[in-house]
Amino acid sequence: MVADPPKGNPKELAAAEPTENGVMSLVPIEDPGAAEGSCCGSRDQVRRCLRANLLVLLTVVAVVTGVALGLGISGFGGAAALGPARLAAFAFPGELLLRLLRMIILPLVVCSLIGGAASLDPSALGRLGAWALLFFLVTTLLASALGVGLGLALQPGAAVNASVGVTGALEETCIKDTQDSFLDLVRNIFPSNLVSAAFRSYSTCYEKKVVNGTQVKVPVGKEVESMNILGLVVFAIVFGVALRKLGPEGELLINFFNSFNDATMVLVSWIMWYAPVGILFLVASKIVEMEDVGTLFARLGKYILCCLLGHAIHGLLVLPLIYFLFTRKNPYRFLWGIITPLATAFGTSSSSATLPLMMKSVEERNGVSKHISRFILPIGATVNMDGAALFQCVAAVFIAQLNQQSLDFVKVITILVTATASSVGAAGIPAGGVLTLAIILEAVSLPVRDISWILAVDWLVDRSCTVLNVEGDAFAAGLLQHYVDRTQSQSSVPELIQVKSETPLDPLPVPTEEGNPLLKRCPGPAGDADTYEKESVM
Repeated sequence: MVADPPKGNPKELAAAEPTENGVMSLVPIEDPGAAEGSCCGSRDQVRRCLRANLLVLLTVVAVVTGVALGLGISGFGGAAALGPARLAAFAFPGELLLRLLRMIILPLVVCSLIGGAASLDPSALGRLGAWALLFFLVTTLLASALGVGLGLALQPGAAVNASVGVTGALEETCIKDTQDSFLDLVRNIFPSNLVSAAFRSYSTCYEKKVVNGTQVKVPVGKEVESMNILGLVVFAIVFGVALRKLGPEGELLINFFNSFNDATMVLVSWIMWYAPVGILFLVASKIVEMEDVGTLFARLGKYILCCLLGHAIHGLLVLPLIYFLFTRKNPYRFLWGIITPLATAFGTSSSSATLPLMMKSVEERNGVSKHISRFILPIGATVNMDGAALFQCVAAVFIAQLNQQSLDFVKVITILVTATASSVGAAGIPAGGVLTLAIILEAVSLPVRDISWILAVDWLVDRSCTVLNVEGDAFAAGLLQHYVDRTQSQSSVPELIQVKSETPLDPLPVPTEEGNPLLKRCPGPAGDADTYEKESVM
């Protein structure tokens, strides 16, 4: 039996809560007016809020401090005043953060994808993968269209004197043809050696040879120093599906990869507390390395504004609107939960390096399940490049205006399609989007030598691109989590209806305490004794 509820003012009683023995009891609450004379409660709330968001606040402060420190050192002479040795020592904390994050990428991607693919049945795996790729394709197309529209509207290249060159142009041997670029993409999907794929990828270069008295450019394939993350992603997904097909025989290996991934996430949680220090020196050292920041911004300010404005519109309006339309949840609360990985993306300028922090944030702060985040986020870090696609479209329009070449409808469509296609599989490393920009320029017959203008400010624009890339990955994980939750809730409705319809047809024996109004009879499993639970009279 349950004791009678306490008598008193009903406003002083909270909602009924279950105790350890299953009895529903009423929890008294304090009078709000009694706490007005003391600020202890508010201080405790502020203290708890600061403790819960300490890492976020430290990361944001690190970015702001890094910008201020870099500009301050640049005002006193910059890199020339520091000298090479001091500059290397100044950038060392940021370099250490990059090394720690890159160390974690390989085990995290492989183990998380194998465990994620093995935890899903093939039909669910196909549905989730299809929805994720559709989301990535649609958002990349929207970002490309936004980039072209802003470039045509703001005219960033109209006020720049094309006769004034900028140093740092790409070598001609680094520029690949469109056909060779897509062939390299397919080759990297199927690496010939998994061990070498951990630190090398296939790339086509060119050698000049004389054939029949004519100098021609001959393609030559070779392995370059860059992790083939696309090949590792494809192998890990297929291997996870194969382990699930083994049934009980594959459970031991699946548990091994899941445990390996959990241990890796513990390492990530430790690295996260060093991230603010590393981000501060990464941002500051990159600003110090620029020779004349003021002149560069004055000359290319309109192009930088166009890129940053496009990233802001897509990241703060387009992606949140898509998330809200499908989930009816506050997208900016979701964004607040991933502030730390977004700031890390700005500091490191690498989607792959941000992947460990993003996984931990969406799981712990935004409620995304592990099998969703660890399956979708590695794929998104490889194929979803909204920021790169937008920046490439703005850069193509900028270079066309720089050379006073008009873009007709066919060329605009070509830029959109090529930017969307070339962003898939683009390396998740700093300045990876600049290398694929050459494909777009060749597709619309624009001079590749003008990429030197883009390289001059790529240190800033590329950071904004990375922030938008990882934000799109996180929203994709949130949307898929909502899709999975809705699917499971809909599939459970017919079972509840069936139980309700069958219960009156097969009445159970009368319980011994049938006179107790606080006992509710619940149907148990077939052949088992009946179960009872106590419920509150409130």
